[in-house]
Amino acid sequence: MTLYGYYRSSAAYRVRIALNLKGLDVAQLPVNLAGGAQREESFRAINPQGLVPVLETDDGERLTQSLAICEYLDERYPATPALLPEDAAGRARVRGLAQLIASEIHPLNNLRVLRYLVGDLQLDEDAKLGWYRHWVAEGFTAFEAMLDSEQTGRCCHGDSPTLADICLVPQVYNAERFDCDLAAYPRLRAVAEHCRGLAAFEQASPARQPDAR
Repeated sequence: MTLYGYYRSSAAYRVRIALNLKGLDVAQLPVNLAGGAQREESFRAINPQGLVPVLETDDGERLTQSLAICEYLDERYPATPALLPEDAAGRARVRGLAQLIASEIHPLNNLRVLRYLVGDLQLDEDAKLGWYRHWVAEGFTAFEAMLDSEQTGRCCHGDSPTLADICLVPQVYNAERFDCDLAAYPRLRAVAEHCRGLAAFEQASPARQPDAR
């Protein structure tokens, strides 16, 4: 398999974690988002959205959208660890936590949105950071409350990593990059810290990627 990604892309980071948890080898092809490689025709032919990640499977399929890719990996390689719980309610809870990050926080704060804010809308750096931190706080406040559950263990749901943790850790990484104050989220921080200590997460970290700089 081949993964098109970028070391700082939280969406690509999610897929790297999932691949590592499943013990799958993958070739990485970096797409330099900071340099605009995602807008080149050659990459648009691979993903018309001009976004990473893209996973090219071993049978030639090209898959987009990080959560869809992670669920594909869970279905295609069902051996433990499973990325979703066995019970329907547990799966719904994990998907809800994952989507809170992937659908509510991340789309408002990704690179193309931040560039639009400072480019087209001509916001200054303070205003851009204020925007970023506002939406992180909105989302993390809700996430922290949702972790106040007996279903939360060392990870978001029990003691084994799930799709929720796969989404949480990259978003915490991004929040730290932008100096967001995370003091109000002790459960969230504890889960992220535990997961970061696991080999699958550590090996997927941006600093460990071939295009890191």
